[in-house]
Amino acid sequence: MKTGSRVLVYGAGPLGSLFAARLQEGGNDVSILARGQRLADLREHGIVLRDVRTKQQTVTRVNVVEALAPEDAYDLVLVIMRKNHALKILPILAANTHTPSVLFLMNNAAGPGELVEALGQERVLIGFPNSAGYREGHVVHCLAGTEDDPALVPFGEVDGRVTPRTRQVARILESAPGFGAEIRTDMDAWLKYHVALLMPSLGPALYAAGTDKDRLAHTRDLVVLTIRAIREGFRVLQALGLPVTPSRYRVFEWVPEPILVFALQRLLTHELMEVAMVRHANAARDEVSHLANEFLALARATSVPTPAIDRLYPHL
Repeated sequence: MKTGSRVLVYGAGPLGSLFAARLQEGGNDVSILARGQRLADLREHGIVLRDVRTKQQTVTRVNVVEALAPEDAYDLVLVIMRKNHALKILPILAANTHTPSVLFLMNNAAGPGELVEALGQERVLIGFPNSAGYREGHVVHCLAGTEDDPALVPFGEVDGRVTPRTRQVARILESAPGFGAEIRTDMDAWLKYHVALLMPSLGPALYAAGTDKDRLAHTRDLVVLTIRAIREGFRVLQALGLPVTPSRYRVFEWVPEPILVFALQRLLTHELMEVAMVRHANAARDEVSHLANEFLALARATSVPTPAIDRLYPHL
């Protein structure tokens, strides 16, 4: 499906590059905003993607820009960057009033309040990229969906409504080969549970193991602490009135701890976890810390005890 929409991807990291290339391949008029060496690399080489599963390498040329000016007009701006970095560009996004929709694809535990305050609720959409990758030089190594098994991008309105705008943005996302769209009415809760799963729990546990996933997998006491921290985080969110979402996370409520520990140990030894988790943890320690602190602020608003989270926190 070709929508021919004018899209700006704000953030030229691994996932911004992946989305820009795929949306361009889907028939959209895509620009990507970059600076410094990344700007030079994109202009010289284009977006070079290497699939970590198939080892296939592709080159896609998109328009490369250095700034978003107040008078620039796009159908959609995709902000794909770390939460702590995204907060810094809110004044730039707010000054541009010619773009009706800004979709923030990022981890977020604090909720959309700061985004809405800066841009207005009528312009903000929230979601998650649901892909992984890392960059070596000008080559982006990516772990993403395929035509046969697309990566669904969950997103939605801040207030949970399904609107003509969400359907239009879904069509844009679905135009990208290897991607699909999942319109959600509970996106804020989805993001909070995703943070609870990783940032105050698995993230600091990985740092405690020297960002060595196999060492973590074989340190059973640390894996036990991780599972307990995840469960504490979920109890915090339930105390705040947020039901467990997505539903598959309910396994943390009813599956016995020893089975969860064994399953996490097995998962950590999978080779793709190097891309899905370890590379990001090494590159984005500032974001992991920022999000863990956002989550701890939520925990302090409840009476839920968090001894496992508290034990892991110093490793950030």
